Amino acid sequence: MKKWALWQKILGAILIILIMLLGAGAIYVHQSTYTPTASAQQQSEQAIHEKGYDLYSDGQTAKIGVIFYPGAFVTAESYSEWALQVASAGYNVYVLHMPLNLAVFSQNAAQTIIEDHSEETFVLAGHSLGGVIASRFTAEHPKEVAGMIFLASYPDKKGNLENTDLSVLSITASNDGVLNLEKYHEAKDYLPEQTKYIEIKGGNHAGFGMYGAQKGDSAATISNKAQQTEISKHIIEWLDELEEE
Repeated sequence: MKKWALWQKILGAILIILIMLLGAGAIYVHQSTYTPTASAQQQSEQAIHEKGYDLYSDGQTAKIGVIFYPGAFVTAESYSEWALQVASAGYNVYVLHMPLNLAVFSQNAAQTIIEDHSEETFVLAGHSLGGVIASRFTAEHPKEVAGMIFLASYPDKKGNLENTDLSVLSITASNDGVLNLEKYHEAKDYLPEQTKYIEIKGGNHAGFGMYGAQKGDSAATISNKAQQTEISKHIIEWLDELEEE
């Protein structure tokens, strides 16, 4: 009986510690999450809200769809501005909802969309950590994906696309204070020769979405709206070229 009483105390202590850790984790995630600006939230209401993603579409039949993986702790609605602009050019944009807003927990989230919409050719895209995870899926499914778009992002070794014939677009911003430039340049070894590189002058890391300032980022010298327009313009031009191939 004494041993059982001791075990009860030990188990009780472990349970309390686990509850405290879970509570601390929930608080950390909540405090770390970047939510959309009022404008982005309003724009997101134009999307078709499905289980696991928001679809931005002009309502017409699209030949190419973009499946987008958000950056770490950034809510899906934060990307509504440029997503709507790309959709208005005739390309469906599927912005994924991630567990705890972390793409690392749902690398294969694109699979269901690809399977459910076999009539579309798909390009994967991602911002920051989202791009890293998206490239891992692409590396494992090169025949199911036609290309990759990196927004302030790059592939890691697991997402190596070097020996593929995929079309790749890499967009960065000159005032990005979050992107690790050393790793970004090293990661070019994992990208195919046909990769197209574009830098948005005056833009920053948070400007690839609409969620306010981001910790560690540098100040942008162009407006958030201007950066959104630049992003959509380059994506649309690249998609137009891909569609012509």
